[in-house]
Amino acid sequence: MPRFVDHMLLDKIFTTPHLTDEEFAELSAIIYARFGISISEKKRHLLVGRLQELLHKRGFKSFNQYLACLSEDQSGQAMSELANRISTNHTFFFREREHFDFFVSGVLPELAARLKAQNSRDLRIWCAGCASGEEAYTLAMLMLEFFGLDYGSWSAGVLATDISTRALAFARAGVYPEERAASVPPALKARYLKRKGADEVVICERLAREVTFRRFNLMNPLFPFRKPFHVIFCRNVMMYFDASTRASLVRRLYAATEPGGYLFIGHSESLDLGCCPYHYLMPAVYRKGRV
Repeated sequence: MPRFVDHMLLDKIFTTPHLTDEEFAELSAIIYARFGISISEKKRHLLVGRLQELLHKRGFKSFNQYLACLSEDQSGQAMSELANRISTNHTFFFREREHFDFFVSGVLPELAARLKAQNSRDLRIWCAGCASGEEAYTLAMLMLEFFGLDYGSWSAGVLATDISTRALAFARAGVYPEERAASVPPALKARYLKRKGADEVVICERLAREVTFRRFNLMNPLFPFRKPFHVIFCRNVMMYFDASTRASLVRRLYAATEPGGYLFIGHSESLDLGCCPYHYLMPAVYRKGRV
């Protein structure tokens, strides 16, 4: 006999709980306070879509139950899950290539000469909001190429941070769909990427050693780094923040930047030059004072 599907049962299982105005306001406030991301009414449907699988997975019958879980959780796991769901991690190797061209032709030569003059070989690079890791690996790849055989005499490498544990796990694994590496020059692809199956590439061990991935929330009021950075890439992150959150983050980034150091942001982003402590260099590139 044919089996009939109980559609009422399926609807009960898979129908997304309704998000009331009060619940939306509370959830938006939590996301803004913890992650700096401003969720407007226009993104309400997107927020529900990103959370519906989580609610079903955890057995919540309403958003009110989910909000109670967020407020009662002491382990931080619930907030980490929320960060994973709301984070946008789309990127690829050599995204916004002009920045990487300037990194190689302008930034690295200037920094190398300056540090050598100071009898230092300590070069500190931070990829803030690294998502799935392609940007951080691109920076490390270019440093290895720039310094060549002399790289071993430098204390270099890239610190890459993000709030999403899911994105960081993907980045550490270092396995990417081949289309995300389409912009990698053939010579670099041959040296630093290995084919895996028909449509994937994997980061080679030599490159993987030069990137350290850590979970870090850019909304932390204090950045716990022992030394400031010579270069900070914080690209396509601040587009999700409102003006006051951007201004506050820029002040913290500035404090974490070495004098004469560089800040790169996304080409679709801009800083308010009226209150920005950095000096504007070129589209989406800023510098902290002069050395």
